[in-house]
Amino acid sequence: MGKGQQYGEGNYEATRQYNKATKRFVASGKVEKAAHDAAPASDAEALQLAAAEAEGRSRAKEEDPVLTRTPPKRRVHRDEGASEHGKPGIGPEDARAPMPGEDASS
Repeated sequence: MGKGQQYGEGNYEATRQYNKATKRFVASGKVEKAAHDAAPASDAEALQLAAAEAEGRSRAKEEDPVLTRTPPKRRVHRDEGASEHGKPGIGPEDARAPMPGEDASS
């Protein structure tokens, strides 16, 4: 095996070099310019990129929950949050702030 190559899971030296180069790039302040330069140059290019992304997602097993930002559903135990009528009540975690123009008691 050549220099820097390891048996097992990956090449540790290459990982260290990549991480160091990434930190150096972020610290350089060039991230915004690189992001701007990578943006689609036209509406047609944006449509092509969106179509390619949709095709890739269609083959994926499932969507990454971090991207959808939906919290996992919380299990409610039988006695938890039950009102006097046996129906779940609204606890602090279920409460929401009223929208503008909405009555707070709604």
